[in-house]
Amino acid sequence: MSKQLSVALAQVTQREFTDDLTGYAQEMEKILSPSSGIQMVVHPELHLFGSDMSASALQEIARSLDSKFVEELGAIAKRFGIWLIPGSIVEPAPNNNVYNTALVFNPAGELVSFYRKIFPWRPSEPFTMGNEFSIFEIPGLGCVGLNICYDIWFPEVTRQLTWMGAELIVNLVRTTTPDRKQELVLVQASSIVNQVYILSVNAAAPKAMGRSLVVDPDGDVVDQILDDSNTVIQSIIDFDRVAQIRQNGTAGVNRMWDQFLPNDPVINFPIYAGRINPRTWRPGMNK
Repeated sequence: MSKQLSVALAQVTQREFTDDLTGYAQEMEKILSPSSGIQMVVHPELHLFGSDMSASALQEIARSLDSKFVEELGAIAKRFGIWLIPGSIVEPAPNNNVYNTALVFNPAGELVSFYRKIFPWRPSEPFTMGNEFSIFEIPGLGCVGLNICYDIWFPEVTRQLTWMGAELIVNLVRTTTPDRKQELVLVQASSIVNQVYILSVNAAAPKAMGRSLVVDPDGDVVDQILDDSNTVIQSIIDFDRVAQIRQNGTAGVNRMWDQFLPNDPVINFPIYAGRINPRTWRPGMNK
């Protein structure tokens, strides 16, 4: 049985914040036709939280993980029977600060995973840094990791998620600046050096630069939106292809997860006060 996931990338204009999610539910109805076969819908970073990045505005609209707002997002996932990543939310943090937090709901409407952005884009984003990585399992298919926008500029984030077992990484984006061009390169490079799918969904104009894409574990762009328009595309994530690429090698030759021999020495990385142990250098060994 094939292990495929049908995903809708919703490159759409960011919504202004409201506790009333009726408009968002209607947006979902437009995406999910009865014959679409879509199993997961992904929206961009902070899709439901507007564009005011001032600390006072963010504190005012912050919603906790046990809030009615989050509960209603789960109800939308359950209503449509899908995996839902509704972008990220503004979440209260200690000392009157806020996190930028990605949420994942399963088709039963349960909050199964969340991730607090580790690398906010400073000095423009007044978010508190998260400090934990996040993966979740889609039963019968595979393992998914989460990161948010500027995280993609730090290769350690994608490497850590892959080492934890991620075969698909969902990168939620709200890039409003010209460096979206460089981000596209980083998405491909991150896929190549980790042999994972990366789904990078940016917001649309007029706030953001668009150009969402899906890259496979060989580094090939399999689906993309070439502009900043309001566009929804459907893509297939083939988890079997991850195993195939890791077994046969990127471009049929490079097998970085099978680089070491059993008796190779530990490699120290003083910059991280860390190391690679050849005996544990396998994705998923440390979930």
